[in-house]
Amino acid sequence: MVMSSFLFLITTLLSLLASFAVADGNKTLGVTYDGRSLIINGKREILFSGSIHYTRSTPDMWPDLIQKAKRGGLNVIQTYVFWNIHEPVQGQYNFQGQYDLVKFIKMIGEHGMYASLRLGPFIQAEWNHGGLPYWLREVQNITFRSDNEPFKYHMKKYVTMIIKKMKDEKLFASQGGPIILVQIENEYSTIQLAYREKGNKYVQWTGNLAVGMNIGVPWVMCKQKDAPDPIINTCNGRYCGDTFTGPNKPNKPSLWTENWTAQFRVYGDPPSQRSVEDLAFSTARFISRNGTLINYYMYHGGTNFGRTSANFVTTRYYDEAPLDEFAVFAKGPKWGHLKDLHRALKLCKKALLWGYPSVQKLGQDLEAIVYEGHGACAAFLSNNSTYMEKTISFRGRNYYLPSKSISILPDCQTVVYNTQTIVSQHNSRNFVPSVVANKRLSWDWETYTESIPTFEQLENKATNPLELFNLTKDTTDYAWYSMIITLGRGDLPMRANASPVLIVASLGHALVAFVNGEYVGNGHGSHLDKSFVFRKPIKLKEGPNHIQILGSVVGFPDSGAYMEKRFAGPHRVEILGLNTGTLELTKNRWAHQVGLYGEEAKIFTLGGLNKVKWTKIEGKRPALTWFKTYFDAPEGNHPIAIQMNRMGKGMIWINGQSIGRYWISYLSPLGQPTQSEYHIPRSYLKPTGNLMVILEEEEEARPEEIKFVVVDRDTICSYISDIHPPPVQSWGSKNNVSEYTANNRKASAVLTCPDFKVITNVQFASYGDSIGICGGYQYGNCNAQDTKEVVERFCLGKHTCQIPFEKELLIRNWDPCPNVKKSLAVQVKCGFK
Repeated sequence: MVMSSFLFLITTLLSLLASFAVADGNKTLGVTYDGRSLIINGKREILFSGSIHYTRSTPDMWPDLIQKAKRGGLNVIQTYVFWNIHEPVQGQYNFQGQYDLVKFIKMIGEHGMYASLRLGPFIQAEWNHGGLPYWLREVQNITFRSDNEPFKYHMKKYVTMIIKKMKDEKLFASQGGPIILVQIENEYSTIQLAYREKGNKYVQWTGNLAVGMNIGVPWVMCKQKDAPDPIINTCNGRYCGDTFTGPNKPNKPSLWTENWTAQFRVYGDPPSQRSVEDLAFSTARFISRNGTLINYYMYHGGTNFGRTSANFVTTRYYDEAPLDEFAVFAKGPKWGHLKDLHRALKLCKKALLWGYPSVQKLGQDLEAIVYEGHGACAAFLSNNSTYMEKTISFRGRNYYLPSKSISILPDCQTVVYNTQTIVSQHNSRNFVPSVVANKRLSWDWETYTESIPTFEQLENKATNPLELFNLTKDTTDYAWYSMIITLGRGDLPMRANASPVLIVASLGHALVAFVNGEYVGNGHGSHLDKSFVFRKPIKLKEGPNHIQILGSVVGFPDSGAYMEKRFAGPHRVEILGLNTGTLELTKNRWAHQVGLYGEEAKIFTLGGLNKVKWTKIEGKRPALTWFKTYFDAPEGNHPIAIQMNRMGKGMIWINGQSIGRYWISYLSPLGQPTQSEYHIPRSYLKPTGNLMVILEEEEEARPEEIKFVVVDRDTICSYISDIHPPPVQSWGSKNNVSEYTANNRKASAVLTCPDFKVITNVQFASYGDSIGICGGYQYGNCNAQDTKEVVERFCLGKHTCQIPFEKELLIRNWDPCPNVKKSLAVQVKCGFK
């Protein structure tokens, strides 16, 4: 946050004046705010929030997700509300199963947590059409997200419906419920200028609509500096402690609605990364600069089931979040290091909420931010250099600060946490082949191949290829385009080494081409550039020739101005290389069909299977082939995924439920698929006889290579050095002074197995200069030979163990490298006795 020390001080002093009346015991229900924080039911709070979307998981997963978020130190769960899920057809509503918003919010409250509702109704969220239902595009004279009467009419109707549903269930804090904050619109400032004055008017109208709902809790607008009073403008981004210019009024608190835990991925991307050290640094920095609410986006990303992802977005969403896609086990060290951060910041709570702030420069890239008063003192010592570690003097003591790090001192004396030094446990995710589920997959496959329709078989005729979004109306990814061209002998190339070339210019997103029912090839765009040009040689014959194109979308757009005016699909078709020259086919009369026969017949369900004839796999596997098999549920109760080895692009159904799109043939610059494993919720399965159906768009797929895997995080690790503080769990506060509450006052390696498992094997142990990360540690040039034996003595057969970082313990005989600065790296395997 860019704020001078003077303004920072004045803002906080104003907040403190407002807080005294609250502190005297005003216990009225509801949420208010001042320039310091939200005030919930009369109580000032520091809020740690995490985004968990009910639509991207299943109801049986919700309790565990919420519990893990709470154990991670969160006290708020944030979720969007998804208009196109709840009203897929105008006037027809769906709040069942994994779309049961009320059940999800109630469950948050039952776990003693608050809820933050991002109503939108435009949400972006890498969600299909940004959450707006398709039917909205067909409303006459509509312009999305503008001072446009048709859009405002439908938006108001929807917002009113959701708010009424929340009120009827008494879910707002003003009614005793868990909802403490509601967001209207979403990052509108990024497109506001495109609508000129209509954009400015829309912001004001939206604000008035929200405030007029009288819900008794504050409304927010993210990334909206001109948010009308009393709506709070908030920050989204990676470094809001530096980039946020602050609330637009001094009586509003500083809130961060999206602290990105990684980056969503699109097909063609390499793995997404954001280190937990960077995430912790940005969080501590924002809190140290007057922030009192931080939301991690995402805390659990989950799965884009079915066709719910936006254009080119993978089925797996924000897998690098503190809780990964499968979420049964917390991702280490991201979950644990943030948990420790939240605990350290809560030790500073009294000073942060009621103390007086000051800023002291301690040198280049060095500063101390101190909150002091009312018998409390907390300090944040910052080293903002990205490459140099520093030692600083603060209040008569020296403190070591790694590069780009913040040390937290809840008593202005004692370091209980540093953002760069990870004390918490690491772990590594494993995909273990399922013995039970894979028994039948290698031999029990049957196939059905879609017929390639001719011009005469299709009824929907037009002079041009029709636009793909409008043709499919978001009911399917696919639509057929077919036309006939009659050629004479003189039109065809005479030379044996010359072939005509089919060229299709498409606005997106992908296509599969056939000529006379024979597969020609496939092509696609990308997330950055949806349009592409398909070019492939073809075989033509004398007489009538059928050009057949299966156009497909990979999700609707989710952002930008004038979304209702986006287009996709083939828009120019021609053939090069004929004796008579280039043949332009765009205006040559086309026939169309929405969707595939297999979709219409629902052959991915038990009820639809028998509508087609299935045969055993034999020889060549043509494009547009459906594959089916049966399998038994994998052993145990861990999460399940399917590895789509040797497949191309298509969709997966399990017992009639769509798992989502897969795309193995689209490789990242690293030469690997962006996503190889696809999550199958256990709630979708029966103990035996589960039906799996796969639609494969490309040729020569090999479903025999597909494998079911069970997911675990049974490989756990710890990495400790002499600069690591003791675990923050060993600290408490008495009379506003931080003190140890445990016997151990030294850094130590703490390892705890998931579930009821114990440590069965010490896979790596080094007291020396090892390198690598959990799951891939390697010995360096220095290693004390007794380390593994010491770790085994402390840990083997135990559910949890603690290895003190003590030279005398780890080196029992002789030090092989006395001049080397050493660390302790341990990797163990967990399992059942």
